[in-house]
Amino acid sequence: MTRTLRYCFLLLVAAMGLNSCYNYRQVGFLQERKKLPVYDSVPFNEYKIRVNDYVIFRIISLEENLTKMLSDNQSGGSSQNVMYYRVYPDGTIDIPFVEPVKIVGQTVAEAELTLRKALREVIPDADVKLALYNRSFTVIGEIKSGVYPIDRDRLTIYEALAISGDLANPGDRKHVRIIRQPNINEKPEVLEFDIRPNTVIDSKYYYIYPNDMIYVQRARGSFFRFGNYAGFIGLITSSLSLLISVLSYTQLKK
Repeated sequence: MTRTLRYCFLLLVAAMGLNSCYNYRQVGFLQERKKLPVYDSVPFNEYKIRVNDYVIFRIISLEENLTKMLSDNQSGGSSQNVMYYRVYPDGTIDIPFVEPVKIVGQTVAEAELTLRKALREVIPDADVKLALYNRSFTVIGEIKSGVYPIDRDRLTIYEALAISGDLANPGDRKHVRIIRQPNINEKPEVLEFDIRPNTVIDSKYYYIYPNDMIYVQRARGSFFRFGNYAGFIGLITSSLSLLISVLSYTQLKK
């Protein structure tokens, strides 16, 4: 009976050893294995301004009095001729002394040209420098959850994960989700993908846009896995000690 128990225990240990620790195939990025999904490359699309976004811009002009008047009578916020405005549900921003300017659906560069044209009706030599004020993304799940700023024009999924602290081993890399809100009255778009293949690069999952949410769920079976072999060896050592104690006690009782 004792020998049978030992054999069973050794088989259990072997089975656990094959499945208990994470390996490169399970958690590694940029893999080239044939069994992984293959994603098509798509061109990068510039972010287009949406309802409830905030834009921030600066007016540059020799007409200091007019510029100061706009700064002192605007409804957003200002500091040294830098102003920010909310995009209203009708797609416009409301600037004093200027007709509402519609910029929804435009890229930042296009909105800058639109705003410059509108302001030159009041300030003939006005130049405008515009940027998106709410440049951030959110991460939740098996990752360091939080809201993080986007500090570059093209932020990749790998850079976003690095900023937020990288994926935890229990995170399900096969079903990473990006939740994207096209516009306030539109249904959110859920992009689900396997982050491990190298074809993620330049695919539609590669770039992170303002207001994106990255969700990583916990992988099934991760409860029984260890981050490294040290933890697995510790479990085996403890189990062996328990088995030896049980067997010794059994021998003493005979």
